[in-house]
Amino acid sequence: MAEARPVTEALAWHGEGPVWWQDVLVWVDMLAGDVLSMDAGGRISRAHVGSVAAALRPRRSGGWVLATERGFALTDELGGPITSLGPLWIDDGIRMNDGGCDPDGRFYCGSMAYDARAGAGALFRLTPDHGVERVLGGVTISNGLAFSPDGATAYYVDTPTGRVDAFDYTGADGLTGRREFAKVEPPGRPDGITVDAEGGVWVALWGGSAVRRYDRDGVLDAVIELPVSQVTACTFGGPGLTTLFITTSQQDAAPDHRAGAVFAAEPGVAGLPALTFAG
Repeated sequence: MAEARPVTEALAWHGEGPVWWQDVLVWVDMLAGDVLSMDAGGRISRAHVGSVAAALRPRRSGGWVLATERGFALTDELGGPITSLGPLWIDDGIRMNDGGCDPDGRFYCGSMAYDARAGAGALFRLTPDHGVERVLGGVTISNGLAFSPDGATAYYVDTPTGRVDAFDYTGADGLTGRREFAKVEPPGRPDGITVDAEGGVWVALWGGSAVRRYDRDGVLDAVIELPVSQVTACTFGGPGLTTLFITTSQQDAAPDHRAGAVFAAEPGVAGLPALTFAG
């Protein structure tokens, strides 16, 4: 299988949420509250956006939508002023964690407790008119959200369940019909995900030193091993979207000077373009 190689230094304490946009890889150093980017020439930029930078996606009108510690925000450019859309809760023991957009241009992010207590989190959806809806409750560690190539199926991870779940999706009804898509066996637990152009679901393994691919039927059919233990998320990018970029973390990691770096692999399949926020 493809070999993963580091393409950055260990820049992040807790790297997460990579997205490829306009020939730039963008990801977060979540608990530092920073957004990092790497252009095609390998130049790295870092912008501070708050106490937590949980997730971000490009906006169709230009700029970015962000999930910060307790809500959503907008910016016209990375490194520019941030416009907060207001807190969604007052409990300072809860923070946002990971998210993504649906095919209709709505941005989702899920929350979790800092102490990861069971059921303390939820999944929220930001609409293009900046309204917020709570679409799932009783979540423990809300993680990856991604969609099938036809947009009719959503894949979602609540990490302690040890599985990837699937939902039916339409613009009118949102996420319905939750069911198990794939059981993620140890070592490691499922974290961030992405979907390739063939419908395969790639799952980063927290504590598992790998990314696994499950085919459209939920059958494990490929593994990319990494030299670091805490593998957090992945996305396709580069020319033709044929490179799988993989973020990693130093948090609770086995000692390795590469923990917190971004890795890349060429798995022989292309990804899908990033879904964007319509607001």
